[in-house]
Amino acid sequence: MGAGDNGPDEGWTVDAVRHRVVVGVSGSSGSVTALHRAAAEARVRGAELWVVLAWRAPGGDIGSRGPGGVPMLAAVKAAAVERLRLALDAAFGPAGPGVTLAGHAVRATAGAALVDAVSGPEDLLVVGTGTRGAVRRLLRPSVARHCLAHAPCPVLTVPPSPLQAELDAVHRRNVWRFPLDARELAE
Repeated sequence: MGAGDNGPDEGWTVDAVRHRVVVGVSGSSGSVTALHRAAAEARVRGAELWVVLAWRAPGGDIGSRGPGGVPMLAAVKAAAVERLRLALDAAFGPAGPGVTLAGHAVRATAGAALVDAVSGPEDLLVVGTGTRGAVRRLLRPSVARHCLAHAPCPVLTVPPSPLQAELDAVHRRNVWRFPLDARELAE
């Protein structure tokens, strides 16, 4: 380029690259806690908030070849998109999160979908840690561990809300039909 040419250094404006804060939702109370933390991080960083809901076909990948085939997959995807919309509405209401929001319903495992949504090392991946008992660890791999091992960017793990342990205890009490001690209400 010659001295008078309008090259990239002269007369061009380059839009600032918008970094992402990526977070997964599942509808659980732990994912709502992570979603709120991710929105706060996006506001502080001036980043876009990418909310990912991972979904799987019934029967795994076999679902696309089974009875119903493509129409069934379209219905499952539509249900996942609706669950994502409902989760965002429940978390933020009509006001929204206060940042640019992109919602994605992705056919993949949760960990893979979250790691794939990250665009580079300057992004932030936010995952909830959830409460994990020994039986659950055996039956289902941890999404947070997968993200920590495979993400090319920083990963922020968000513990469950402090109220979650109390809600879980009340739920267990109700399931096992333990009587409520009135002295516990006074504490």
